Amino acid sequence: MKPRELIATAKTPGGEELRLVRHDADHVIMVGANELMSSRLGGSEEALAVMTCGRLRPGVVPHLLIGGYGMGFTLRAALGVLGTDARVTVAEIVPEIIAWARGPMERLTAGCLDDPRVQLVSGDVGAAIRQASKRYDAILLDVDNGPSGLVRADNDGLYSMKGLAAAKAALRPGGILAVWSAAPDDGFTRRLKSAGFDAEQVTVRARSNGKGPRHVIWFAGVR
Repeated sequence: MKPRELIATAKTPGGEELRLVRHDADHVIMVGANELMSSRLGGSEEALAVMTCGRLRPGVVPHLLIGGYGMGFTLRAALGVLGTDARVTVAEIVPEIIAWARGPMERLTAGCLDDPRVQLVSGDVGAAIRQASKRYDAILLDVDNGPSGLVRADNDGLYSMKGLAAAKAALRPGGILAVWSAAPDDGFTRRLKSAGFDAEQVTVRARSNGKGPRHVIWFAGVR
């Protein structure tokens, strides 16, 4: 097997180092010894988009907020099922993630960032949520490792009661908050319900072929 090759590094706002590594034809973004994301494992991120779009209210012209970009699995899957009149805002706080998407991972990106339905926001998805009022039909969060963060302590605020209240205020009536996680979290399910959401927890596989580790997605509808 070929050894892993370090392609680039970046710093998160909290100072943690992200490393982009290539292994054969695959790319991995790492934090320390942990794989944060891999081009081999995008099935659950795709499910986040497809299953959310399938739950949107009939007849709406949807506006989605996705945070963050990652390797673009969620964005590409959403664009694949949404109509031409939909809008998708993508918030990514680490500029190098987008530079890597347009550079060494250009083939994986497949032009999704240049789709006319997409608006790219360089910044914290939490700020985008707090600045919105009844703007989005769905908010899709694939930030850090889910409610139990790995990269940045500030990410935990997204999943706190205050963060959930902000998400609820940013959603239109009938909107959906969808949250990806590497593992179950019963405490987060309870917080969703306490914040006034109807919470559904779904287990999905990491690979698009239905194999690989089990991940979790919460679909939280506004009551």
